[in-house]
Amino acid sequence: MDHFDYRGGVLHAEDVDLAALAAEVGTPVYVYSAATLERHFRVFAAAVAGLGTGDPLVAFACKANPNLSVLATLARLGAGADVVSAGELARALAAGVPANRIVFSGVGKQVFELQAGVEAGILQFNVESEAEIEMLAAVAQAAGKRVDIAVRVNPGVDAKTHAKISTGGDDNKFGIPLSRAGAAFAQAAAHPSLRPVGIAAHIGSQLSDLGPLEATFGRMGGLVASLRAAGHSIERVDLGGGLGVPYRPDVAAPPSPADYGAMVARATKGWDVRLIFEPGRLIAGNAGVLLSRVILVKQGVGKAFVVIDAAMNDLLRPSLYGAWHDVQAVRATDERTTATLVGPICESGDTFADDREMPTVKAGDLVALMTAGAYGATMASTYNSRDLVPEVMVSGSDHAVVSARRVAADMMALDTRAPWLV
Repeated sequence: MDHFDYRGGVLHAEDVDLAALAAEVGTPVYVYSAATLERHFRVFAAAVAGLGTGDPLVAFACKANPNLSVLATLARLGAGADVVSAGELARALAAGVPANRIVFSGVGKQVFELQAGVEAGILQFNVESEAEIEMLAAVAQAAGKRVDIAVRVNPGVDAKTHAKISTGGDDNKFGIPLSRAGAAFAQAAAHPSLRPVGIAAHIGSQLSDLGPLEATFGRMGGLVASLRAAGHSIERVDLGGGLGVPYRPDVAAPPSPADYGAMVARATKGWDVRLIFEPGRLIAGNAGVLLSRVILVKQGVGKAFVVIDAAMNDLLRPSLYGAWHDVQAVRATDERTTATLVGPICESGDTFADDREMPTVKAGDLVALMTAGAYGATMASTYNSRDLVPEVMVSGSDHAVVSARRVAADMMALDTRAPWLV
């Protein structure tokens, strides 16, 4: 469920008229619904409540949407944060996420990032290689601290999702192969500056089938048992995230958080550990839309093109993954057409929908690309020297610009002429 609906024939975000908002702020613009963020977090947290020992940690995957207002909205509900860079760590802390509810993941953490996490006193690092164990041990020792780690394993499970967002197969770059996990745990335990407390796994994103997750958790359960048999204390298991969201109205919805929670309860029974979860898209995906205005409608040889002022630099997913975003007219219409929705960038890949049945629109009309709250603004760029897309947060009848539009002058102010060109 989200809080985007039609009222009086106009699409609203909660109680805010999106046509009026677009006139005020301009387009393209991302619009987030605070009520939707809050609802999705609460639904997921309720689905996993009581699982494992102690309080399960729901650590929002900041990579999905690191906007400070998004993070602060979730932090107030008790969310932790899963971060993968020093920048995300800084954002999570600035948004009010307590350090002891932050998990630092990522396959290529640099020394300065490890130092930042150690200094902040985060809950744990999910280490992804034997080399990283040595790097972190040296950093922690130099800081005079002992830090908690979990060994991220690669379970060798096909997530059955898009290849570019699959992370748990044998040929993926993430984690330590299951066959070497025991040795890696022993390696970490040998360092006085490290306290290995658990294991972690994350097999991919936008998962529509619980089978691969349950298979992964089965392998993790076996590893927990073998590590304990070897004398190690296992206190936490990070089960990652990845549960999908509905992008297409004509495709069956992914499993619900309740279905997921029931599977986790079954798969982790008897583990006697604190569980950690890293949902991102599930919380933020349907909480945002990208508003755009039609520039013109163009008839090609075999296609009709609707050219909008949003482009692949604003929303990369369709170009990068062939991803589907539903297209809605901000002012409701019963007229339908088949058209190809494109942006103005000089790339054939700047396409949002190819030969899609969609509402009939004309120059000046507004469209909304739905389910754009995750992996949208965070992946935006200024390619073609286009403005960097702004972000707006809505709460009831209130709204605020929570990330301003960066125009060409802002970008050029960051450039410096070489001294011989002055």
